[in-house]
Amino acid sequence: MGKPDAEGHGPADGLPGLPPEWGRVVVPDDASALAAEAAQVRRELRRATGLPGGGHRALALPLLVLLVAVLTTLAGLLVVTWPRANRGTDRPTPAPYAPPATLTGRALPALDLVDADDAPVPLRGLLPAMIILLDGCPCPDRVTDALAAAPAGVSVVTVTGGRTVPAGPTSERRARALADPAGGLRSFLGQPARPGAATALLVDRAGTVTRVLPELGTVETYRNDLSALAA
Repeated sequence: MGKPDAEGHGPADGLPGLPPEWGRVVVPDDASALAAEAAQVRRELRRATGLPGGGHRALALPLLVLLVAVLTTLAGLLVVTWPRANRGTDRPTPAPYAPPATLTGRALPALDLVDADDAPVPLRGLLPAMIILLDGCPCPDRVTDALAAAPAGVSVVTVTGGRTVPAGPTSERRARALADPAGGLRSFLGQPARPGAATALLVDRAGTVTRVLPELGTVETYRNDLSALAA
């Protein structure tokens, strides 16, 4: 520490140019004793002037939070207001109905259906045949067209679910109407019934499925296949 003068005051007392309000000033012999005061002064200067590590650093975190909030709000507004040509009308396109690819060429299972008297009828005993499943649609016009196009010796068999056998269309030639209470024929197809559509199978006299019509259309779409069953 500094040495006091003869009057007991520090060596800085009475130095010209120093304001009296500073009080007693003691000048240490070792300058390292002022390190703590110097560090405090530097910290004060940083806070006052905005140097790195000072006021700017203190403001960085609130500014970053505010920026993220603004960007999130803008992104949400863009998602809500972005124009969409098909808004409200876009719906997934249903997959096309199709039977299993391996069904054609397979043997028709030995199924026993029932007639109007609830008597069992072996389905393979009616071959060759065009078998029309009407569990999705009664489709009397389609059945009438099939009856008119079927050659002699080829049966037209209509099949409904449950145990009720509806009356067939009125024509000179009638379809053999059967019911499939166990659902064995629909299970063989591997596809559910489609409302408004009839499904048909063409089966030759050997019991082999020659064609599957997932949705029975006009007679021109299957006339040749139907005629081939008579061969």
